Amino acid sequence: MAEPTKKISTRKEHKNEEANGNRKQKRTLWVQIRMFPIWLRIILVIVLIVLAAALGAMVGYGVLGDGEPRDVLKWETWQHIIDIISGKK
Repeated sequence: MAEPTKKISTRKEHKNEEANGNRKQKRTLWVQIRMFPIWLRIILVIVLIVLAAALGAMVGYGVLGDGEPRDVLKWETWQHIIDIISGKK
């Protein structure tokens, strides 16, 4: 008796089969329940950017600039920096 022959598929056929299977699967997965809404994610990213900028300025001013880190949060410090840049003082 002859053994049944297995069909040897080419790489292209294999990719096509996977793509067809994935398309069917993607159609069923388009409905997702999000744990955090998109607007909350955007707000969270903005808050994290502001915190990172504040902490970076505090480290730069306090450690590298030998100043008091909390001074970077005061308006007078920023006004002084702006005056130096613009050449007013």
